[in-house]
Amino acid sequence: MVTTQQDAAPIASREEAEGYVAMICFKHGPPRQVGVELEWTVHHVGNPARPLDAACLVDALGPHAPRTLVPDSPHLPLPCGSRVTVEPGGQLEISTPPSPSVGALVRAVNHDAAALDVLLNRVGLARGQQGTDPHRSPQRLLDVPRYTAMQDVFDRVGPDGSRMMCSTASMQICLDAGASVDAPARWRALHAIGPALVALFANSPSQDGRDTGWASSRLRSTLGTCPPVTHPPAHADDPTVSWADLAMTAPVLCVRREGGCWDAPPGLTFDGWLAGGHDVAPTYDDLDYHLSTLFPPVRPRGYLEVRYLDTQPDATWHDPLLLVAALMADPSTVDAALDAAARADNRWLQAARHGLGDPPTLESARALVEAGAAAMSRLDVCPATAEQTVDRLQSRIADHSVAMTTR
Repeated sequence: MVTTQQDAAPIASREEAEGYVAMICFKHGPPRQVGVELEWTVHHVGNPARPLDAACLVDALGPHAPRTLVPDSPHLPLPCGSRVTVEPGGQLEISTPPSPSVGALVRAVNHDAAALDVLLNRVGLARGQQGTDPHRSPQRLLDVPRYTAMQDVFDRVGPDGSRMMCSTASMQICLDAGASVDAPARWRALHAIGPALVALFANSPSQDGRDTGWASSRLRSTLGTCPPVTHPPAHADDPTVSWADLAMTAPVLCVRREGGCWDAPPGLTFDGWLAGGHDVAPTYDDLDYHLSTLFPPVRPRGYLEVRYLDTQPDATWHDPLLLVAALMADPSTVDAALDAAARADNRWLQAARHGLGDPPTLESARALVEAGAAAMSRLDVCPATAEQTVDRLQSRIADHSVAMTTR
């Protein structure tokens, strides 16, 4: 990445920093493109509890390895363009290029996931199928300054940060922010549907070799990593203002410098840094990096990155993508999603704990599946694929409804 003169310039004031955050995090325009980032834990075939080591991943990925793992790697994309990255605990992630077609995106992910499996299988590795590592305790594989500094901050809060960094796998859906007049509603809707979708796609009931008692123990760990920054935000009429304020008041997790230590002064926030809390004034490049260390349920990055979903089993990984894309297809579907989500408003913990066993969340999930089914025709997806997705989701709702009535 080339550093420009503006990137290296010190930021003069908090007002300038907030204006910059608003400008780069919410880029407005018609919602045309979608992308996904899929994470998986990685295990030895036949012995999934065996510890993983970086050398196995280096052997498996070859020229596709990221530079955090192999500093001089060419970091080649997979056949359909996805880049592979490695998370701190050895989880693998593929990030797709944005696509104007949901159907084309599904096909590309299927091809790239299959290519990744070929690489892993030749060295006796396989992708996990749930949102947490059900077999092993958290162990950081990547010894890079960013993750060392982040873990130091998270460990002061509690154990959830290490679990989030090293033992969880999520599915992230990336959508355009939309036209300026529509962006606040799209932001609000992606949060509003969150609890019901967390419950509907909960896939992390076990961790560290035990049943956690949570439907989504991955989300539990994420919410507990660095509150309140990792919590859903309070409702705001203008999300650009509220996000900029959160960025300023969030703790600085690392300060990049020459050498191996990027530890930030304890308690330093970005506005504290601007006010002279560190001996070197922050630049716009520092602010960009700071934004990359914020992990809320939905993160604006020029587009909107939905971060609250557990990774899904291979056969049904695209179900959340189709449902979210349908619900966010246009202003009318966004309005329908907001109405459908109302009963589970802000029930994040209940959804993570009980899944669809939480009655208000179940009702919202049912309404959202109905709204998504009605809007699915707006997507350029194979009709059979869309129909199968709707059937699976309706069956899941029906099964939990029966279970609730027979208690």
